[in-house]
Amino acid sequence: MKKRLSLFLAILVLASLACTVSVGGPDYSDRPVIPVSTEAAKSLEDEIRRAFEAGAVSGEVTIQITEAQITSILAQRLQSDPSLQQDKKPLIIDPQVYLRDGQMQVFGKTQQGIFTANIGIVIAVSVDENGKPKIEIVSADFGPLPAPEGLTNAISAMIQEAYTGAVGPVATGLRIQSITIAAGIMTVTGRIR
Repeated sequence: MKKRLSLFLAILVLASLACTVSVGGPDYSDRPVIPVSTEAAKSLEDEIRRAFEAGAVSGEVTIQITEAQITSILAQRLQSDPSLQQDKKPLIIDPQVYLRDGQMQVFGKTQQGIFTANIGIVIAVSVDENGKPKIEIVSADFGPLPAPEGLTNAISAMIQEAYTGAVGPVATGLRIQSITIAAGIMTVTGRIR
């Protein structure tokens, strides 16, 4: 009997080590799944190029960014940037970015050891006095897990870099006038100086 109990406990321990344990976090299962694709990321580059070509004539630039575009860019960035990884895994797994109610809402999963948790980060995006995007994290919910060290700064820096990386080379001389977020679209308007 002792051998069977010991064998059962050993199998149970090994099985638990091979699996991850979900510990909860914010529920976003009622939201639509946003597909990640290289085509969506590329379409954002094309949108930016078109906006600046049109702006060269009128002086005004309007860029509309969809949830699929920004989710795809974020997913690619998390996979490729070692500073956004922990133990060679992205800080956020399966990201989903929703552009709703004037805010950018980032959901996904994070893993620490054998534990995984749903996460939710709410970001306010506005324009500073210099006509540059101002990114502020309003809230970050990692369920019962502590937020990975430096995550708030990493996310702010990542969004800032995504702006300067995607828009910056084309946008030299762009002064942003407004950023609005509603119904799945972020609209950035500005003037070429």
